[in-house]
Amino acid sequence: MQISEKLQLLRSKTGMSQEELAERLGISRQSISKWESGQSVPDLKKLIILSEIYNVTIDSLVKDGDEYDMLQETDDKDSKVNIIDNDTKSNQVIINLHGGRLEYEYKSKRTLLGLPLIHINIGKGFKKAKGIVAIGNISYGIVSAGIISLGVLSFGCMSIGIISLAAISIALLLAIGAISIGVFSVGAISIGIFSLGALSIGKYSIGAAAIATDVAIGDYAKGTVAIGNTTEGLTKIPLDTSIEDIKKVIKEQYPSLSNWIIKYIEFFVKYTKFGVK
Repeated sequence: MQISEKLQLLRSKTGMSQEELAERLGISRQSISKWESGQSVPDLKKLIILSEIYNVTIDSLVKDGDEYDMLQETDDKDSKVNIIDNDTKSNQVIINLHGGRLEYEYKSKRTLLGLPLIHINIGKGFKKAKGIVAIGNISYGIVSAGIISLGVLSFGCMSIGIISLAAISIALLLAIGAISIGVFSVGAISIGIFSLGALSIGKYSIGAAAIATDVAIGDYAKGTVAIGNTTEGLTKIPLDTSIEDIKKVIKEQYPSLSNWIIKYIEFFVKYTKFGVK
């Protein structure tokens, strides 16, 4: 691997842009671009600074090869940064092994909408991944998975997306999580237009404790139409009331209510553990 390729891969590993690196070195972005395209090479002074930024020796930078000696001491004397380019025209893989800690980054060079198709960046600290498919400590993508995740289809400890699955889940459409917020929301604590959870808050809520602006179904239910064992609201309906009577009351209260919403309510009255058959 030539020095131009090494400089590009190492910069990518740090997550710095050419502009950011240029600022640290006190030079122009065009100079960085020329180094990484092989049009020129850094002088000795710049090589020293680069070796400190990337934490590798100068010899590792200037000599051919895919293995990089670390500058700092670790418990493992054989610790190295291994950069593997499986196919220089397609994919980029960076593996950092030192002190018993694994850091891994993979970025496909094939792109869509200006983003790599796949970007994986995991390890200690704030490792960011951004791609069509993104996996990282912090991830942004169409399909995204991370401790903090943002995407159309998003998974993580804290997740935001169109469809989201996480401990704390926020979604424009469907949210599933311990704490969930979305149009359709499912969770221990659930907030949404259509909400299902132990504590459920929404327009149409189903849960052990259900609070709704319109229809609430639960052991405890509070809403304009409250269906439950303990109820608060304008219209109170015991759980042992027949399905047909419940539907009749709801239609009288909301004559323009869509049929599919009535069926949604009917389903949960009939088949949840709070409902009656």
